[in-house]
Amino acid sequence: MNVNDPQFWMMIASMIIAICFIVMAIALIAIARVVSKVIKTANRLEQKVEPLITQVNLISEQGKEVAVQFNELSGHLSTASKNFSDSTGLIKEEVAELKQLVGETAIVAKDKVELVNETIDRTQMQVFDTTDFIQAKVVKPAAEIAAIMAGLRKGLEVLFAPSPKRIDRVYHEDEMFIG
Repeated sequence: MNVNDPQFWMMIASMIIAICFIVMAIALIAIARVVSKVIKTANRLEQKVEPLITQVNLISEQGKEVAVQFNELSGHLSTASKNFSDSTGLIKEEVAELKQLVGETAIVAKDKVELVNETIDRTQMQVFDTTDFIQAKVVKPAAEIAAIMAGLRKGLEVLFAPSPKRIDRVYHEDEMFIG
């Protein structure tokens, strides 16, 4: 074929159009694959988000029950439950905020537990100190005073006891009866 021949150029144009169609077909196949992957990812994300939505709905219901019990907080809780139901598209952000809040709460709770432990230890030491103080200043002196009083009582009993009966005199039968 000759370059000046119009059929030559028609054939070249047809080949270019055919190549364009092939490139378009490849591009459409690639786009179809990408769209398929995006749909699969969206389905997996929906399956993972669905339990979270269920949990958010449960939390919303619990919020409504709390609103009935606490009339003062009813306005805030109904707004929060509405926000929970409206925020299903923002679950990723909410989960991140919840993780951060749980982390901060864990730190605060750990600090409070440590404070309670220190308070219990300090109270226990104070109880031991108080017990030792009472033992040393009250119980031991009271025991010593009781012993002294018992000794004084025995001494007074001995001093003021009636004189013993003489053995050399005759006793009646009744006096000899020990019973």
